[in-house]
Amino acid sequence: MNAHHRPDAAPALRREDADGIATLTLDRPQSRNPLSEAMLAALADALTAIGTDRTVKAVVLAAEGPVFCAGHDLKEMSAHRADPDRGRAYFADILGRCSAMMQQITALPQPVIAAVEGTATAAGCQLVASCDLAVAGEAARFCTPGVHIGLFCSTPMVALTRNLAAKHALEMLLLGEMVPATEAARMGLVNRVAPAGGALAEAQRLAAVIASKSPATIKVGKRAFYEQREMGLKAAYDHASAVMVENMLARDAEEGIGAFVEKRAPVWES
Repeated sequence: MNAHHRPDAAPALRREDADGIATLTLDRPQSRNPLSEAMLAALADALTAIGTDRTVKAVVLAAEGPVFCAGHDLKEMSAHRADPDRGRAYFADILGRCSAMMQQITALPQPVIAAVEGTATAAGCQLVASCDLAVAGEAARFCTPGVHIGLFCSTPMVALTRNLAAKHALEMLLLGEMVPATEAARMGLVNRVAPAGGALAEAQRLAAVIASKSPATIKVGKRAFYEQREMGLKAAYDHASAVMVENMLARDAEEGIGAFVEKRAPVWES
């Protein structure tokens, strides 16, 4: 296992690689793992590095401590209310950086799986919704509580509405209530619920299954999934058909189909 650390003594994010899986761990438990300036920068840097790392086949996103992620660092943000523009430029910048990082997850060639223990609130809930898959420990809870403090969770809303049915998303956004793991699974925010403390192991198990597949095929499929989702029905079918033609002509598809016919294990291009 290789560990990648930021140069400072107390990194906001840890990266550990093993068997084609990169595990990123939010490591600010004392402050509830907020999406602070430092955390956003660390996540953006890690995702950029992983995106071009051919040894990484899947990513698991976890967190230290009893809180997965409490969302934006409100103290850090509130400090800028003393700016001449009352913080407008800073708020626009930090929200833009957060949105860009969330979109990095979607654009990453490798699938990203959230492993959630404890609570994921506001932009922390957005982070879970932005991942391709999510596993929650049975004690995990999810919430978009902005309405309680006069701040509608508009940016988390973008990710929620791409995961949940409209009424489920609006229920979370309008009520701001905690949603338990089993309910989050029913609503579609997480894929499955593991025993308390078991989310990371289950997420890494799923990552290992993905890592055993053709990396080129997973990359093509993930990209096409998000592209077609934003299209109308006919455009989506036309796009998916074109992608599948190119996929059929790719080396790994030829190898995979040949291996199936010959009843042997395929050997994927790395």
